[in-house]
Amino acid sequence: MKLVIAIVHERDKHKVSDALLQAGHKFTIVASTGGFLRDGNVTFLAGADDDDVDSVISIVRKWCSSREQYVSQPIPDAIAPAGAALNPVKVAVGGAIIFVVDVEKYERV
Repeated sequence: MKLVIAIVHERDKHKVSDALLQAGHKFTIVASTGGFLRDGNVTFLAGADDDDVDSVISIVRKWCSSREQYVSQPIPDAIAPAGAALNPVKVAVGGAIIFVVDVEKYERV
């Protein structure tokens, strides 16, 4: 048995959860926040038999797309004049981070 931990952008949450449910996978969703852009994420926790891990990963891969977005970058000078313009920077957001860990014991009570 494995635990698949998939961190996805909140925009992809419904597509991933619908596809996992349709494929018969059970999971729990935990709201989380990204550290870099402070964007909303969700973390999927899915217990899977060893044979089902690739199915879970392929669903997450299919429905999580990476996209570009502009964010405001502050001016490096700490004493910038009030109302100084911020420089927009293009960054990649979305996609998924997936961890697969061994489960030593699983018990449903």
